[in-house]
Amino acid sequence: MKFEDSKYFELKHYKIERPFGHFYLLENFFISELNEGIHFDWEMIKSVMDEVVLFYGPEAQIGYISNRTNSYSTNPQTWDGIYKKYGLIIAGAIVTYNTMTFMNATLEKQFFKKSIKRCLSLEEAIEWVSNLKELKNN
Repeated sequence: MKFEDSKYFELKHYKIERPFGHFYLLENFFISELNEGIHFDWEMIKSVMDEVVLFYGPEAQIGYISNRTNSYSTNPQTWDGIYKKYGLIIAGAIVTYNTMTFMNATLEKQFFKKSIKRCLSLEEAIEWVSNLKELKNN
């Protein structure tokens, strides 16, 4: 389910639109929904993350949800680059809708130094991220 079709769309958020996907910035976390068939490379990540840092501030501690409603590719090793350059993501959730995205999420877990939870619905991911004790202290 896309964020815009969920009950959570009513929550206060800021939307970033790019040719390769949409990003929704909420109070303590943000959600990505990438377009079908793209390769989400470092330049794309950087363009979004620079805006995320402007929105939350460089010292923020936030969660991240990758809502994988479409099939796309990314280099799982970019997690290390994101962590080293930005450092504001404290935990992430990957919403998987089929076996392939679940397997990809399992691979990505190996490259991210923080917690990544694989979820079967957007609701599960939002509930998990919203209840992270690290975010409740923000």
